[in-house]
Amino acid sequence: MKKLLELYISFFKIGALTFGGGLAMLPMLKRELVDTQGWVTEEEILDMYAIGQCTPGIIAVNTATYVGYRQAGFVGGVFATFGMISPSLIIICLIASILQNFLHIPAVLHALAGIRIVVCALMLQTVVTMTRKGIHDRFGVFLFLAAFILACFSPVPTAVIIILSAIAGIIAKKVGRRKAS
Repeated sequence: MKKLLELYISFFKIGALTFGGGLAMLPMLKRELVDTQGWVTEEEILDMYAIGQCTPGIIAVNTATYVGYRQAGFVGGVFATFGMISPSLIIICLIASILQNFLHIPAVLHALAGIRIVVCALMLQTVVTMTRKGIHDRFGVFLFLAAFILACFSPVPTAVIIILSAIAGIIAKKVGRRKAS
């Protein structure tokens, strides 16, 4: 029961203290799951994020379900998932009932704009950290730049870019092994 409570509280904190969706949650997920709890490694976070991009659903919820399941089975997955979504449900209900009354106030508009800027900065910091961990050679740099250009400047869906990158990585690894033999 202690592990279930830890899962719920950890994911409740992540869900409650993070604005901006899945990408914005990455720094908080890394800090809580890797640094604080030690439930997963940085490489596993990268893998979960990549898989989360390709699977239906919200990245943070998929991650919560996966980590919860790994830590405490099916019930752990349920507790972690519920911990992740509980703050959103509470906050959305509260905001929906009162925000309309305050949107005309400049301070509220500025606060929301400030939150967006901080979320962007946190996302950039996470990208830089994860890039350092994920790129190991020239091919990695090439693949990163190609994926970045496709994601930013083409209508190709993110899931397709991830799948193509995975295929390219597999092919590169096999070609590298053949050259080494």
